[in-house]
Amino acid sequence: MRPDALAASGPSTPRPPAPRPDQLSTASAAALRVSLARDPEIRPAEVARARALAADPTYPPVAVMRRVAQQILAAPDLSEDES
Repeated sequence: MRPDALAASGPSTPRPPAPRPDQLSTASAAALRVSLARDPEIRPAEVARARALAADPTYPPVAVMRRVAQQILAAPDLSEDES
């Protein structure tokens, strides 16, 4: 169908948008609060794991440290950005 073959039925007037009331849902925030309240602030198992890793002289592995160092060196120096 060609666009010029369509006949206009009358003048086109834009429809005003229907007003929508503002909405705020706190259901997610409430669920987060419940989940956080279930878990203790300090988890002894994670503290023990962190202590063991801190005491391990081979943690983090050298390969990981090298990759992180390469990423730091390859990152642009934002202090020199003149924009």
